[in-house]
Amino acid sequence: MSELNPLPQSNSAADIGSLSASVARITEKIALISEAVKNLSQNRAQLEGKIDDAHKRVQRILSRLPDQGDGRQLNLLGEAIPPTNSEDDSEPTTH
Repeated sequence: MSELNPLPQSNSAADIGSLSASVARITEKIALISEAVKNLSQNRAQLEGKIDDAHKRVQRILSRLPDQGDGRQLNLLGEAIPPTNSEDDSEPTTH
């Protein structure tokens, strides 16, 4: 590990003022960076929630898909559609 170099022992007001200004700038930049990190974390949490919701919607749609051998009409919106039967296409007859 490297050791920190000690500051020169000058007590001039200009040196102290310069150091104070540097510390103030660094403090301000750290505050801005902290706020940006906080915002990014919030945005990421929101996006993860949206992705999770979209994943659930896709899974719901996929669960409604008929098997490959099923010849019924595809209904992804969940609306009730009665199954069509080719034998029932004619008008009913009375005997």
